[in-house]
Amino acid sequence: MKFAKAMMATAVLAFTPLLWAGETPAPEGAKAYIISPADGATVTSPVTVQFGLSGIGVAPAGTEKEKTGHHHLLIDVKELPDMNSPIPSDEHHRHFGGGQTEVTVELAPGQHTLQLLLGDHHHVPHNPPVLSEPVTITVN
Repeated sequence: MKFAKAMMATAVLAFTPLLWAGETPAPEGAKAYIISPADGATVTSPVTVQFGLSGIGVAPAGTEKEKTGHHHLLIDVKELPDMNSPIPSDEHHRHFGGGQTEVTVELAPGQHTLQLLLGDHHHVPHNPPVLSEPVTITVN
């Protein structure tokens, strides 16, 4: 029994990378963009960020449906995540696996950058990545 469980655990660990090995193609011309706030805007916290997409649809994480993905909001990210791995989940990489298209976030006073990155059903960016232009805002 112990041997069988150990073999199963080993098999799961050995084949888990295969779950991420495939690339989800992005439809030609697919774009992500931030509807609001506008680049250069001065705002107060909390800040409502509205997400936009063109040429691709939204589906919750875990839903494997062609030409869809779900949003990830990158906040004050200095370096983009690895485009061949699941997008991290932390205070700088916010996941919207429910298919949400806007969020209200608390941001400290000062300058901040916001950027959207679409993830597939496994939170891995599409190929090519569907990534918005960064938006820089100032929070009073």
